[in-house]
Amino acid sequence: MNKTILVFFILLFTLQSCKDAEKKESQPIPKSKEINDLSIYNLPSEWTTQDGKNIELKSLNGNVLVMVMIYTSCKAACPRLVADMRSIETKLDKQTKKNIKLILVSIDPKTDTPQRLKAFAIENKMNQDPWIFLRSTEENTREFAAVLAVNYKQISPIDFSHSNIISVFNPKGELIYQQEGLGVNNDKTITIINEEAKKIK
Repeated sequence: MNKTILVFFILLFTLQSCKDAEKKESQPIPKSKEINDLSIYNLPSEWTTQDGKNIELKSLNGNVLVMVMIYTSCKAACPRLVADMRSIETKLDKQTKKNIKLILVSIDPKTDTPQRLKAFAIENKMNQDPWIFLRSTEENTREFAAVLAVNYKQISPIDFSHSNIISVFNPKGELIYQQEGLGVNNDKTITIINEEAKKIK
């Protein structure tokens, strides 16, 4: 009788263990945030936001990033680029907008202090999520511009010539699309941004 009871408990334990294993296997696996060699999150540079907060780019890991390089004293192309970014914001899917960051990176860190960026953000009603303004050293800015294939050159103490490119990065920090030009049709850009944002759980 004792042997029979012992065998019964062993079988019961084995069946329960199998059920537990099945439960574990059926649970969703957390999405990996590992980054590869092509990710901007490998860049060690430090940046400062319009609120004076120091961050590394990898702190943005897990979001879809939409980035443009401008400078606040620009009177020609930059206002158009800002308008293009605002146009993108109005077309973002409201359900997944929380997964997107719209980032403006200064190419003139000497002039664009955090205080200046803050004032610019407030003036343009962009001082809230999903907007982020960033500045860094000239060296870091050059390095980042090279990653985005953005060319810029100072042509006077207050003016720069620069590429007009809006770049889209997936949640792993990989460049997946670029919109070039001013005031161009942004339908494809919007589709790509919204599709990537929907993938984030």
